[in-house]
Amino acid sequence: MEILDWAVLAFTLIFIVVYGTYKTQGSKNAEDYIRGGNTSKWWTVGLSVMATQASAITFLSTTGQGFYSGMGFVQFYFGLPIAMVIICLVFIPIYHRLKVFTAYEYLETRFDLKTRSLAAILFLIQRSLAAGITIYAPAIILSAVLGWNLTVLNIIIGIVVIVYTVSGGTKAVSITQKQQMAVIFAGMAIAFYLILDKLPDAISFTDALSIAGAGEKMNLLDFSFDLNNRYTVWTGLLGGTFLMLSYFGTDQSQVQRYLSGKNVKEMQMGLLFNGALKIPMQFFILLVGVMVFVFYQFNNSPINFNPAATYAVENSIYKDEFESLNKQLQNNQENQKTAAFNYAKDPLLDIYSSDGIQKSYIETYAVKDKELRSVGKDLIARAAPEVENNDKDYVFIHFILNNLPHGLIGLLLAVILSAAMSSTASELNALGATTAVDLYKRNYKGVMTEDHYVKSTKGFTLMWGVLAIIVACTASLFENLIQLVNIIGSIFYGNILGIFLLSFFIKFVQSNAVFMAALVTQAIIIGLYACIHYETIPLSYLWLNVIGCGIVMFLAIVLEVSFGKKEKIV
Repeated sequence: MEILDWAVLAFTLIFIVVYGTYKTQGSKNAEDYIRGGNTSKWWTVGLSVMATQASAITFLSTTGQGFYSGMGFVQFYFGLPIAMVIICLVFIPIYHRLKVFTAYEYLETRFDLKTRSLAAILFLIQRSLAAGITIYAPAIILSAVLGWNLTVLNIIIGIVVIVYTVSGGTKAVSITQKQQMAVIFAGMAIAFYLILDKLPDAISFTDALSIAGAGEKMNLLDFSFDLNNRYTVWTGLLGGTFLMLSYFGTDQSQVQRYLSGKNVKEMQMGLLFNGALKIPMQFFILLVGVMVFVFYQFNNSPINFNPAATYAVENSIYKDEFESLNKQLQNNQENQKTAAFNYAKDPLLDIYSSDGIQKSYIETYAVKDKELRSVGKDLIARAAPEVENNDKDYVFIHFILNNLPHGLIGLLLAVILSAAMSSTASELNALGATTAVDLYKRNYKGVMTEDHYVKSTKGFTLMWGVLAIIVACTASLFENLIQLVNIIGSIFYGNILGIFLLSFFIKFVQSNAVFMAALVTQAIIIGLYACIHYETIPLSYLWLNVIGCGIVMFLAIVLEVSFGKKEKIV
């Protein structure tokens, strides 16, 4: 990075933080601080909801997902529009009528305090873990770029977000997210244009799509009923719908975004706006990753995109073996270039027969590429077990740093950091509000002023910000960061959603049955995920949302039918 990159990066981030802090000073009551005074228009609500979900992980991991696995991940979001419609029709009218500050307030109205507290605590556990990961993701980038200590970067990024989130509350988060989304949309559009511009002159966008298709990257829809397959139409429509219902309908980090809307109509339009735009946005981000794949059909790429991993193995006893592997990769990449050019000129020039089956050389060399990188990962694991050898989250940043002009490098880093700040700010804002409203204010017997509750909410927000930094400092890369966030959510979301669906639709079920069913269900889901993780059960983690929701509802109904008469209902 050069001075111009630092200037663009610094100006963009400082402007967002200063502007958000300046515009939202002086919240005098909890209504202003937690719900933003209910002044947000639908486009602010929609962009804020979208920015909360679109963390830095989205732009790092989704592009890496597109590079390695293609467009199939977009199926994960197929349930989103369905969830948005249900939330607009069921959740929002109830929340607005009761004038709740958090989603969990409603559960006390329907059930009792212990059920409300349990749902709030489950939210606090999963969201605090996710907040740490959203800080950790951009810290990885800057650590790779600058060579700075990862722990120091986690602390710096966390402090920056804490400053304006604690200062301005919900309104500060919503206002800054509009600027952040503008930066994100502009930056990703410029990156996409530059990727295509850097392809050989003879390769058009249509050619690029054809090459990606030959490399098995354009397989958008999978209608198979394989439960172990993470991304199919059915996991997206069923598991994805349940996940999105719980995330947008019961997760306070999202509920708080649309509760700031001016009225029910503005809230509903904001969510529908998000539902209409989210799938095209994710499709585009994946397509950026796929175009990076096409770019590297014509340009050499490293065995591993994590520079720390490469450095570690090159300074180990496995250096010669790694260099030999790198030469094999370069030879394979030369063959890739020839196959890609041939395919662009005439697809038949790139076709060969194998056991009577016609296949593309592009696909063959892509398979060889994958095999060589897998061997490279094994070498890295032996040379430096403490260094992360899974490099999906490094692909896009490697392309940015090595291929974009100066100035735009700073802008793209600002895109990723803006996404991290927007998502983390929403999470900390929701964590502080939930702790203050659902636990502290509800259980504290004294009578306090509005100013006291504003200050206590700020204090809890600061506390969760510090905890998120601690989580970030102790985190490590999973198979893929975006999958890790979704796994954490899936472990808790199905259970929470089931509690809310019971409260909305199963009127005869009361609090004791729901409370016991929720405790048992959470233990079952954690055990079930352990089985999935160790591959003793062939099941995708997305199905945990459906299973968790189904189990808690079934158990609550059975318990109520069996023992409900013993419960005194007021």
